[in-house]
Order: sequence, then C-alpha cells, then structure tokens
Amino acid sequence: MVMQSLPQLAYAGTTVLAKEAEVAQSKGIVLYELMKRAGQAVFNYIDSVYPNHSLLVLCGKGNNGGDGFVVARLALQQSITVKVVLFARIAQLKGDARQACDEYLAIGGEIEEVDQDVLVPDDSKYEAYQLVVDAVFGIGFKGQLPSLVANFFAMIQARQLPVVSIDVPSGVNATTGEVSSHAIIAKATVIFMAMKQGLLTGEACHHVGELVFESLSLAHRFCQLVKTTTQRQTTENLPTLLPRVIHQHKGHIGLLLTIGGQSGMPGAIRLASEAALRCGAPLVSVLSAEQNHSMIMNNRYELMLAGSDVADLQANIALKKAKAAVIGPGLGQSEWAQSLLDFMLCSDLDLVIDADALSLLASNQTLMQGHTGARVLTPHPKEAAILLGCSIAAIENNRFDAVKKIANTYQCVCLLKGPGTLVSDGKQVFINTTGNHAMATGGMGDVLAGMIGALILQTDNLLDATRLAVYLHGKAGDNIAAEQGYVGLLASDLFSVFPTLLQSVYEPVSS
Repeated sequence: MVMQSLPQLAYAGTTVLAKEAEVAQSKGIVLYELMKRAGQAVFNYIDSVYPNHSLLVLCGKGNNGGDGFVVARLALQQSITVKVVLFARIAQLKGDARQACDEYLAIGGEIEEVDQDVLVPDDSKYEAYQLVVDAVFGIGFKGQLPSLVANFFAMIQARQLPVVSIDVPSGVNATTGEVSSHAIIAKATVIFMAMKQGLLTGEACHHVGELVFESLSLAHRFCQLVKTTTQRQTTENLPTLLPRVIHQHKGHIGLLLTIGGQSGMPGAIRLASEAALRCGAPLVSVLSAEQNHSMIMNNRYELMLAGSDVADLQANIALKKAKAAVIGPGLGQSEWAQSLLDFMLCSDLDLVIDADALSLLASNQTLMQGHTGARVLTPHPKEAAILLGCSIAAIENNRFDAVKKIANTYQCVCLLKGPGTLVSDGKQVFINTTGNHAMATGGMGDVLAGMIGALILQTDNLLDATRLAVYLHGKAGDNIAAEQGYVGLLASDLFSVFPTLLQSVYEPVSS
C-alpha cells in the first residue's frame, strides 16, 4: 500500500461534515459510493499492515458506522474472521449506514447489538479477535462518550488490542481537539478527504497514533471549494531567512536583550541567551539579578551583561542598541520582576514575553497598548489559562480558540505550547509538526524563547520568526532523540544541532 503524504491545510471537523456531500456531488459521486471508497481504503490499510488478522469492528449508528460495515463486508469476502459490535439496534440504522449494514448481513455477517449499559463487558467473548476497527463516532462527535461505549472502550484498552480508527478516534472532537474520558487510543487513524485540525494538537495526539491520509480522489477538489486559515507547518511552507551578505557585520543584525533570572535562578535566562547566540544573534546582553552574573557568564564569554535592574537598563547602552528583547525566563513574580516588565512594555522594542512575565502581564494588559513594538507571547496551557482568566481544561478543550483569543486580546503573536504547538496572529493558525515527548524537560521553553528572539533580529515578521523557531526547536529534539533515545534529553543538548539546522532556512554568505 502506498501511503499518501499528509496535506498542509487543516479544517474543523464541522466544516468537513458540512461540505463533504457538496464536494462529492461536484465530482458526480453519491454519498454511498463515498462510503464504499472510505471502507475500501481502511480495509486496504489493514490488509497491508495487519494481514489476515481477525477483526472486531465497532460501529455506531451514523455514517462512520457505515464505513465500518463496509470494512467488515470486505474482510468477510476475503474469508477473514470478523464480527461487528453495533452500539445501537439494527432497526435504528438509516440511509447509507443501513445499506452498508444490509450488504454485510447479506453475505452472512454477524452483528452483536449493544444498546444497554454494561459496567464491565465480558471480554472473554472477544478473545478470538486480533485487531479492533473503531467506527463508532465520526467527525461530528462532541462532548463525552456514552457510558456503554466508554465501558467497552476501557475493556478494549485493557486487553491492549491494536485499534485502527476510521477518520477520527471515537471520543476525540475533530474540530476542537477535546478528548472525552475513555476515548479510544488508536495505533493508526485513517483520515479521509481533508485533514481534521482537532487530531493534530494537544491530548488528541496521544489518541490518533499513525496518521494515514486517503484522499478518496476528492482532496484537491475539497481544498478548491472550501477555504481555511489553519495549516500544518512543514518544510514545504516554512518561512525562510534572507541570505547574509559578504560585507555584513554583527551590527547589521543587531543586539538581543534578554531579561530574567531572579536571585538564585540563573539557569533559565542563561539557556535562553545561549540559544539566541546559537541561532544567529551576534550580540546578546543579559540583565539578571547581580548574584547570578558569574553563573551566567561562566564558560560563555560571548555573552554580555546589561546590569541587574531598571536603573541599569536606563543607563546601559545595551537598551539603546537592542533591536529586540526576551523577558521572562527565571524572572519570578516579585516587585523587581514587575518593574522590569512594566519598563519593557513601555518600550518600542519587539518583545518576546515568556514564563513568569506572562503571569505578570495578565494583570497589566493595558501596558500592551499604544506602543509600536510588536509582541510574541509563549504560554503553556497553565499560563494561557491565566492570560484568559479560565481553567486549564478550557484551554485544552479548544486550543485553536485559545491561541486566537490570546493573539487578539493581547494584540500579539501567540505560541501555545504542547504536542502540536499552535502559532497564531489571531487570524491564521499554524500547527507545528516537529518535537516529541523527550522534550518535556526543564529549560526547553527557555531555549525556545531565546530562539524566537534571535530570529526576530533576522526577519521583520514576528509570525515568521516564531513559526521558524518552534519548527527548528522541535526538529532539533527529533534529531537528537533519534540518535540517543527519548530519555535524558537536556535543553542545552539542542545547542549542538542548531547551526546545522539553520542551514536549511538560512542561505550561506554570498560571494
């Protein structure tokens, strides 16, 4: 089986649901033919990856269940052992789903109807089956799974059976990415026609497994007829940096000011500052608590010191020379920290606001207004919740809404961290495709903040700088983890690969 590459454009599940019939009809395809194509694509994948595995096909009463019946019929026609569990009564099926069911029954298919809640399903009834096909809920799902389905899924997961989901893992919202309790955890999800944005970020990434895209010969037509402002970020649409010229010197690119590191906390601002150097910032000047200065400068003689408080900033030439600044790593939330943030927010420098500075900013939004300097905010979900005055769950239940709301509320570029990190200017949303769980270690966010600062110096577009930084940050983690594994990765380990990675986006010096 030849897997098709994943498309860049991504859509809300509700949009696909509303437009799929129109797109199919524009190509002269009736919906039942579309259902048969979908089922055939899933069966082809299963036949390629899990040949001759006995199948337990879980179906709902909607069109997603109809796709499952097609898979079951195709398997039975190939003499593969198959059984359908239907979370409804056959009599409740309508339209195309009923037709698919009838065709499966007509060749001797077996269906177990489950429409009453069973707290602990009898797993001994399913011992003969090697692979589960999840066709219970499709792209219209929202909210929480019914208890009878949740209990059955819990049994499936306890048995550790591999699962192939059709279009979306049941229990995952294909629009928002919200994940229901006991949502199925798939080994693979076969997606049809268009990428669904909710599968690409946050906790949903844990549930989708391998993403397999099947266009059903309609993907190109769908993109022609249906517009979106959301896309996956890949090497094909990654921003690039202008080439450096042979007569360029360090002053052409400029100085980055980094601010953070309360007393006894030198590590975060040192990581951010060194990351900036490694990503092309030729000059980096650090403001931190005086007690940290020796630790920050230790064995990194290329860094400069900008002092330890607002008075030093006002007197220091670094502020006059700086073209951008990063504030927040290790900053703390003391009066000293607040005074520094207030001062920088009143400046006209382009500013990356990270870590503790985000919490301080949440109570001081008015200072973001009236200044020409542009801002990048880099929250993780807890910090995003503070910025919007809501719960962490509210952020994670709709990361797309959250990242746009922060960007619009604070008039900034927002980077919302997590699996499938999102970057938005309030209109467009980019879903990052690099990074891995090995990077869930202290200091990774500080490194990312420094990278963004360095790339702001090298481009006039803060959205491009942020997109480029998060992609390269994740790619560095991917490359290192591929060599040394996913345990024990340090934030500072990324430094060694940054110069090489930058070559793909930053042209060499011209002759």
